[in-house]
Amino acid sequence: MENFLGSHFIYTYENGWEYEMYIKNEDTIDYRIHSGMVGGRWVRDQKVDIVKLTEGVFKVSWTEPTGTDVSLAFMPAENRMHGIIFFPKWVHEHPEITVRYQNDFIPLMEESRVKYETYPKHVVTEFATITFAKNEGVNNEKVISQAPYEGMTADMRSGKLSFT
Repeated sequence: MENFLGSHFIYTYENGWEYEMYIKNEDTIDYRIHSGMVGGRWVRDQKVDIVKLTEGVFKVSWTEPTGTDVSLAFMPAENRMHGIIFFPKWVHEHPEITVRYQNDFIPLMEESRVKYETYPKHVVTEFATITFAKNEGVNNEKVISQAPYEGMTADMRSGKLSFT
């Protein structure tokens, strides 16, 4: 697991959605969503369960304050990832509520979970291609420290935006 911890990935799902994730430590991730249904959303210090499934395959799973459940299987050596996301009905119908820096709006997420319907869940299961991978070290607070902006992932891939 020590080689996986500190990993910073940009990946694009087959449906075109682009996400970014930083494996901050053994039980915490930070992430930004660059495009898709909730593009523009970003989160720091999300508690997760991380396990090594087999050599070179790692699973990261969590439940968000929105009620969204996520499980991602990373295969870095193959530049592949498979994810399954269980969006509550309210997130699928009102994604704009979640498109913000979540950490400052936990009460709004909790209130929305109660105010709107949860079921049926909107399930997205997709493979993704990892288009950027770098180990930024464990607990690097610089990696996910600002909102996503247009062209941010291109800046990271080109080295224009760096966190070391």
